[in-house]
Amino acid sequence: MSTDYGKRALIETAIGRYKGIIGRRLRATSFPAQQTEVAIGCAVLNRMTECARPEPVRCLASNA
Repeated sequence: MSTDYGKRALIETAIGRYKGIIGRRLRATSFPAQQTEVAIGCAVLNRMTECARPEPVRCLASNA
């Protein structure tokens, strides 16, 4: 039986980040509106994460 704890930890981290930044509660009352609210929250969180991710730069090794 495979437990996949690494994947679970990543998911729990993402949910914790969502709750910390977006909030613990949904403000919408109807289910379709709640789905839209969560989709917008995820899009905002993904954009914020993308902005904070450093861009890799390769340096050429010098012969010293």
